[in-house]
Amino acid sequence: MTPDKDATAVNIATDGTVRTRFAPSPTGHLHLGNVRTAVFAWAYARRLGGKFILRIEDTDLARSTDEYKQGILRDMAWLGLDYDEGPFYQMERMPRYRAALQQLLDQGKAYRCYMSSAELDALRAEQLARGEKPRYDGRWRPEQAAGRTPPAGVDPVIRFRNPDAGIVAWDDAVKGRIEFANAELDDLVLARPDGTPMYNFCVVVDDIDMRITHVIRGDDHVNNTPRQINLFRALGAALPVFGHTPTVLGTDGEKLSKRHGAVSLYQYAEDGYLPETMLNFLARLGWAHGDAEVFTRAELIAWFDLKGISESAARFNGEKLAWLNAEHIKRADEGRLGELLAPFLRATGCDPNEGPAPSQVAALYRERAATLAEMAESAHYLYHAPEVPEPLRAQHLSAAGLRVLQALQPRLAAIDWRKEAIGAVLKAFAAEQGIKLPQVMMPLRVALSGSASTPAVDAVLAVLGRERTLERLAAIA
Repeated sequence: MTPDKDATAVNIATDGTVRTRFAPSPTGHLHLGNVRTAVFAWAYARRLGGKFILRIEDTDLARSTDEYKQGILRDMAWLGLDYDEGPFYQMERMPRYRAALQQLLDQGKAYRCYMSSAELDALRAEQLARGEKPRYDGRWRPEQAAGRTPPAGVDPVIRFRNPDAGIVAWDDAVKGRIEFANAELDDLVLARPDGTPMYNFCVVVDDIDMRITHVIRGDDHVNNTPRQINLFRALGAALPVFGHTPTVLGTDGEKLSKRHGAVSLYQYAEDGYLPETMLNFLARLGWAHGDAEVFTRAELIAWFDLKGISESAARFNGEKLAWLNAEHIKRADEGRLGELLAPFLRATGCDPNEGPAPSQVAALYRERAATLAEMAESAHYLYHAPEVPEPLRAQHLSAAGLRVLQALQPRLAAIDWRKEAIGAVLKAFAAEQGIKLPQVMMPLRVALSGSASTPAVDAVLAVLGRERTLERLAAIA
């Protein structure tokens, strides 16, 4: 029987402060699957009044860069994942890891292994040839290496003395009961020949020192967990609650990759997605609260629990993300939306100081755009007089269309420049001319925007302004 997913979590939450962590490696930009687990860890800590810790696992010196470190901080700030402690950097904690390694060596729970890479490769080849699972055979364990002289010129690794018998088991907060036989786990390398500690060891020491109560991470770490549990026990520490979240797949069921769309989080910021959209979307990748699809940051915090995380793989859907962004754009405050839109307008060559305020543009296009980039592109004509395509010119700006625009200009010049007044004069003008309203609206729309599709014409004119409107009509008519 699978235990209640939140049972252990509730016990810890009532006994002390819940402490979760996000521990990315600065070897690339944050990707959606990685950030999704950060959202879960952050939301869980926030709901229970706990602490969320940021730890940068930068021991891979060959691939870690300052650019990626700064990118992690930038992306988390953009998404609104505020952390209570950190960022902590593993490279700054080397003395602590070495002390912990020495502790295990002194207690006989770790040992130096002088097996060369060539010997290890040969051992694995022999085991595979016999149909066995390749694993280290323990030849440098103290009881097996007694009396043997270490080979000259070989710098040893440090290995963990894994228990030989029994099982390692835990009640996963997402997946339920998971068990591994210790006989299937070989002696994990804790430190390289140069003394640099390895990932699994650093993680355990960090989680102990940072008093992490809940380790919420991707299910690609399930195989690391039994090894880490044995290390927790060897170091005399209590175990955190482990919760392994489902993999994020593309719509085709394959592992998420660039062919499914942008994978790095900040690409979506640059494409004009709102941070609240991404927070909402990432939370829904493998978690649900009833039928809720569109929700706020505050609602996520109020609702989030580990029970809502699915055990099945989540599916990334770019169309759903675009729809969700459109919904959040509709709900966003116009002033804030304008602030977010301004850099996108500048990127398309539009100067907000030389045209409508970005908040006006946002109000005009919030019902029609899926992204800020799309909104800025659609609004280009509000800042620059458009080139009217010949097919549209022939269809809507024929001699009859131009006569309508010429006759309309003095009427527009004389009114109070408000949307309601503009709409009223356009309707009255059509009635007076004995023509249908579209015979006024379409020439006007095409002349001002260069397009046959815009928001309501009276709203466009109100944002465009009297001066620009009349200048463009005079130029084209």
